[in-house]
Amino acid sequence: MRLIWEMATGGEGVNELRVDIMNSGLFLLVLLIGLLVLSLLRSGESQHIADESCSVQILVPGLKGEPGEKGEKGEPGRIGKVGPLGQSGPMGEKGSKGMMGRYGKVGPAGLKGSKGDAGDLGLKGEAGDPGLPCECGQLRKVIGEMDILVTKLTHELNFIKNAVAGVREVENKIYLLVKEEKRYTDAHEYCRDRGGLLIMPKDEATNSLIASYISEAGLSRVFIGINDLEEEGRFIFADGSPLLIFNKWRNGEPNNAYDEEDCAEMVSSGGWNDVACHITMYFVCEFDKDVP
Repeated sequence: MRLIWEMATGGEGVNELRVDIMNSGLFLLVLLIGLLVLSLLRSGESQHIADESCSVQILVPGLKGEPGEKGEKGEPGRIGKVGPLGQSGPMGEKGSKGMMGRYGKVGPAGLKGSKGDAGDLGLKGEAGDPGLPCECGQLRKVIGEMDILVTKLTHELNFIKNAVAGVREVENKIYLLVKEEKRYTDAHEYCRDRGGLLIMPKDEATNSLIASYISEAGLSRVFIGINDLEEEGRFIFADGSPLLIFNKWRNGEPNNAYDEEDCAEMVSSGGWNDVACHITMYFVCEFDKDVP
């Protein structure tokens, strides 16, 4: 309004208005240029977004390619932790016989040998002094009989001393544990000379009874009346009957180690092992109750 008025009246402010108009025109020009630049920037941003949208569409995965060649074997990995022990596997086959072991301790003296042949007669000796007349033939006979009786009583006394106090009995048997170390054949004769035999555990009840007997006596093993002296691998009882149904052989037994184990022992747990007959150990005799 002021501009129109000044131009119409031709007043003094015309010149000032002209300057304002020029300034106003410069401002409008700058404003128009700014709007143009802003429009160009927005147009470029829109184009950039469009390009990005196109690039996203182009990056869609393609079809699966053919499998490549197998690569080279890699380096060994680090050693892992040691795992727990596995279960025991089945027993393997019996290995071949090994080398002979070291010689053991010297065993007991062997059996007394048979009497040798008589030697040549020696020179006749000088005549002795004449003896005193004596009627002592009957006396010598009595003394000889007494000597025999004393020997028998001594053997029986030793038998009683070497027997563990107390016996084990069943309906028709008596079992006696002898604490005197003997070889198998000597132990067998020892029992037989007294009317018995080496113990023959032919059933579970008898085997358990003898096992508890030797365990309570504080022993670890005893000879029992089982052997394969007549035929290797064919075990029989002391009375000659075959070992057919019942047995208590321990795991891996009998194994005839060193080709010399032809007799048998019982350990305190009741198990059986085949052992050499020449070793010495305690033993058990059995007696029938109906035998006087």
